[in-house]
Amino acid sequence: MTARSIMFMGTGSDVGKSLLVAGLARAYANRGLRVAPFKPQNMSNNAAVTADGGEIGRAQALQARAARREPTTTMNPVLLKPEGDVGAQTIVLGQRKGSYKARQYWAKRHELLPLVLAAHAELAADADLVLIEGAGSASEVNLRAGDIANFGFARAADKPVVIVADIQRGGVIAALVGTFAVIDPADAALIVATLVNKFQGDPQLFDAGKQFIAERTNVPCLGPVPFFAGASRLPAEDILALDQLPRGEGGFRIVVPRLPRLSNFDDLDPLRLEPGVSVEIVEPGRPLPRGDLIVLPGSKATRADLAALRAEGWDIDILAQHRQGTRVLGICGGYQMLGRTVSDPDGIEGEAGFSAGLGLLDVSTTLGPTKELRVEAATHVGSGTPISGYHMHMGVTSGPGLDRPFARIGNASDGAVSADGLVMGTYLHGLFAADGFRRSFLGAAAQGSTLAYEQMVDETLDALAVHLERHLDLDALLELAR
Repeated sequence: MTARSIMFMGTGSDVGKSLLVAGLARAYANRGLRVAPFKPQNMSNNAAVTADGGEIGRAQALQARAARREPTTTMNPVLLKPEGDVGAQTIVLGQRKGSYKARQYWAKRHELLPLVLAAHAELAADADLVLIEGAGSASEVNLRAGDIANFGFARAADKPVVIVADIQRGGVIAALVGTFAVIDPADAALIVATLVNKFQGDPQLFDAGKQFIAERTNVPCLGPVPFFAGASRLPAEDILALDQLPRGEGGFRIVVPRLPRLSNFDDLDPLRLEPGVSVEIVEPGRPLPRGDLIVLPGSKATRADLAALRAEGWDIDILAQHRQGTRVLGICGGYQMLGRTVSDPDGIEGEAGFSAGLGLLDVSTTLGPTKELRVEAATHVGSGTPISGYHMHMGVTSGPGLDRPFARIGNASDGAVSADGLVMGTYLHGLFAADGFRRSFLGAAAQGSTLAYEQMVDETLDALAVHLERHLDLDALLELAR
């Protein structure tokens, strides 16, 4: 029997669709349903490696975890990873297909609709309920032709739609009613409800607002769903959320330069949740403040971000702090930047060419078309503690610095450590989720820490499910699915 499905679209980006789907996935899974999350097309540089050897958006991996099932590439068949202002790396069913300018992709995206529908059908064949998440705004009528992310998919699959709006942005009534006013009537006919999200205050004060929305749209207005304070404890999908994440108040200061093509920034989540740690994301235009640790995270375009780092003068700050004894850690693209050179002879990430690195590690990287995607069980060389992480990178790194590896993966090695031990590079994403390694790496700053990161994520998903059970009629919502 094919599963029932329901789709959640937003009046804009970052209205809370991803979190709602995660919470509903856990809530319905707790009721004994087999739930699967699905997002036809995602645009995010926060990605995760799947059980079937591909990559999908981090939000869909979290939603799969909420549903208590392994993430698969069918849950997010099309993933766009921005590499510059007008282009993106295109991932189809977990594998890189190339990098395209926005106009090139937009002109061809309709060709991916049969593949997207097939992925949904595959999930539906092994589930009772598929929770579908749209992308961006449902009312971007200028992008409607050829759409596969929102109503283009919903119309083709004939799926009911709930429109979600964030009341904290203001104008929530206009956003919901206005959506019906501008979209195609055939699209509007698929909408079965609206939902007001992130409410703060007395919900009864919005009763008249709910009634007005329902009267103007002729569908029920659900909620309002109060703001969920635990959201900051879960991995965020959109880089828009980076500005809203708490930095922590601990005395151990971690400094992170915010580069234009920052990726997989959820690597920092376990660090900012440690009570003894503060994580400061440094915006362009500011010098890097003195820290106990500088972290260079992943990047979707290593050479371009290396140029941006130099343009800000952050390379000078990093080298000066290193001379004064500050530790420096590079993860994936950040690791490549710490080496002597980064070469891109085939123009994989942009214009072909060569860049001098920061020279803090005696390694060099050559970018190539092959992408390494695999989950890893590693051991940190310095402490002997286990790390569970994943590789998601293009490029081969070589040089004498590899003789001092950061980690061991079976008989192979990963990363490099400088002779003075202050500079470290690794391709392992997700490394700080391992509690023992994180505490060892932070030393005195994590002494006495009781943070069990993975357990905390599951407890937060359970709390989110309870939150939605309390503020939404989940039986009625399930009846709307078909």
